[in-house]
Amino acid sequence: MPRSAKPLTKTELEALSEFRYQLRRFLRFSEDAATGEGLTPQQYQLLLHIKGYPGRDWATVGELAERLQTQHHGVVALVTRCQAAGLVARKPGRSDRRQVEVTLTAAGERCLRRLAELHRQQLRSLAGVFQVANISAFNDSG
Repeated sequence: MPRSAKPLTKTELEALSEFRYQLRRFLRFSEDAATGEGLTPQQYQLLLHIKGYPGRDWATVGELAERLQTQHHGVVALVTRCQAAGLVARKPGRSDRRQVEVTLTAAGERCLRRLAELHRQQLRSLAGVFQVANISAFNDSG
């Protein structure tokens, strides 16, 4: 702990605890929703990160590894499973043919849209809950 940091107060610890609890509730919802659609949570996240990649509707395996915070070879295996399920397609990179661009198929698109709508509804129901309040320890001004 840096010397200048003040110890966390009870209120700040309660706020952190509540945030982690609500985050875990949302993640559990997400895991259950993906499973209900016949996907693993990782497959849903892959579809989301492909379609949700900033500025385009595809992503490279390396970009997906960063978004998923996992190893490159793990994403290759995940993409292979999603491709076998008809959810994604691969093609050589436009600027660097050594790279692989991953896109959603029509089936992957439909699946993602259904799950993303459920997630949007869940997030709306949590409005006001996902606020990191009373954590002044993370603010150097206090």
